[in-house]
Amino acid sequence: MDIHKEIEHARSEGTPAALCIVVQTKGSTPRKAGARMLVYADGRLSGTIGGGNLEKAVVAHAFQQLQAGTPKLFRHELLQEHNMCCGGTVDIYIEPLPRMNTLYIFGAGHVGKALARLASELDFVLHVIDDRREELDRITTPGVRKVHGAFRELLHGLAFNTNAYIVVMTYDHVTDREILAHCIQRPHAYLGMIGSERKARITKRMFSKDGVATVEQLDRVRMPIGKAIAAETPEEIAISILAEMIEVKNTACVNK
Repeated sequence: MDIHKEIEHARSEGTPAALCIVVQTKGSTPRKAGARMLVYADGRLSGTIGGGNLEKAVVAHAFQQLQAGTPKLFRHELLQEHNMCCGGTVDIYIEPLPRMNTLYIFGAGHVGKALARLASELDFVLHVIDDRREELDRITTPGVRKVHGAFRELLHGLAFNTNAYIVVMTYDHVTDREILAHCIQRPHAYLGMIGSERKARITKRMFSKDGVATVEQLDRVRMPIGKAIAAETPEEIAISILAEMIEVKNTACVNK
């Protein structure tokens, strides 16, 4: 696989890996500026920055930066440090791959389709989930992963993490609450459910009474979902939701 495609695949799948790039060389070196190697957290390698003791040291540094979660520039004196007879100097920049944000849209109705279309222009790995094949087939936006099946069964096969954005907007209130009850206990960056103020109040009361979620967990759920911009059409509602997600995403980046 081309290393650029491999980087994109690792990011979209949330696979921990570090990119190692030769940024500058001096004297005789096995590879020149621009050489790249991908080091996975499980020890797999893709590409090479020169082999030998240099590469062994770079792999160790990659594991170190994966643990730290930060990028760093390393200088290697090949003869003095690695007993490599070429004897030059190599500067290697190591950066853990940032994990892409995943957007799970539960419901392929009018708003779900509009949201998928608009979000496809942003940095999200998009999944639209529905038990209606005919509605999923109407989605023609490139890059959208259409997931067909029973909601309850599909929930357990999805990967939730702190980069997950979850929007619940199926055709049924009971189904919405079942999905919300599952997702509220999973790690996520954003969780919202479509509906009226009344639906939100009833849901909070039900979840509190049945011990489904704490008050703090419920307060973090965006319901009613979206920015209050008096949105009416599916596209306007989708824009209000997307604006709310962008605010969460960019605020999280500032606070890191």
